[in-house]
Amino acid sequence: MFEKITTFFLFVFAAILNVVAQTDSASDFITYEQTIPGTEVSFKMIAIPAGSFMMGSPENQQWHQPAEGPATEVKLSAFWIEEHEVTYDEYVLFLDEGRDTGPLPDGVTRPSPPYVDFTLGMGKSGGFPANSMTQYAALMYCKWLYNKTGIFYRLPTEAEWEYACRAGSEKLYAFGDNEKDLKDYGWYAANSDNKYHKIKQLKPNAWGLYDVYGNVAEWTLDQYDENYFDTVKKNNTDPFIRATTKYPITLKGGHFRNEAKDLRSASRLASSRKWNARDPQIPKSKWWIADAPFVGFRIVRPLQQPSAKQVDEFFNHALNLD
Repeated sequence: MFEKITTFFLFVFAAILNVVAQTDSASDFITYEQTIPGTEVSFKMIAIPAGSFMMGSPENQQWHQPAEGPATEVKLSAFWIEEHEVTYDEYVLFLDEGRDTGPLPDGVTRPSPPYVDFTLGMGKSGGFPANSMTQYAALMYCKWLYNKTGIFYRLPTEAEWEYACRAGSEKLYAFGDNEKDLKDYGWYAANSDNKYHKIKQLKPNAWGLYDVYGNVAEWTLDQYDENYFDTVKKNNTDPFIRATTKYPITLKGGHFRNEAKDLRSASRLASSRKWNARDPQIPKSKWWIADAPFVGFRIVRPLQQPSAKQVDEFFNHALNLD
């Protein structure tokens, strides 16, 4: 799996995106509603305070996996994260813009049209999560949204995602250790009927985030590394393993086909080229994943907006992986 990954680099986001550690005392650091310009579509961004937490799972915790530890204290700067998974109502605006006019302005590539119905009849408009996009497509959506709003949105790091998911909990799940309660918080094999569901139908975590467990697994920025925690221990402040290749990338949260053990806060999923094995196109699509209807994403915004140059550098690297 790792033959094309020669070196993993641990970066502090302060160095990459000019995200400096700040407290949530800033007057503008509050939960807010973002309307996509020119539309009536909006989404809520939840303010997540700076802090520290134990990331991963201890060896004696139920369902612990070697790649989830050793559990390590991680310190994070404040950020906003989307209340729910990006919906088709949001994502289709990106897909449809420029459909008849070609490339979008400001270096945003026009998305290719889906070559099959990736929803598999599970639902689209009206609050269903967008699904089956590659990490490239999710990042390109972020770039499009930046050009629409002037605000830098991106995917969360693996550490940011888990911190927001846990909402202060060190248990198996944000709500505790009782697997029987999972049906109240997430869609998974036991209650999903083998399909994803509309957002916000179940209970949120303590920070007001919906569907962090199940429904669709969520892209992060990080290259997947079996030895992630060995790397994080070297610098545990805003950790991030910068991707140098398209596969494998870490996803978090589990999905509607997973068992309860795969939805734990500490659980990690590595993306696979096999997810696109049945793509009939040559070359295979860089936008869509033929065999992963269980993949989606949500977005974050760092507390401090990076400069335009830094934003360009970020997208230039993230969107040009081999």
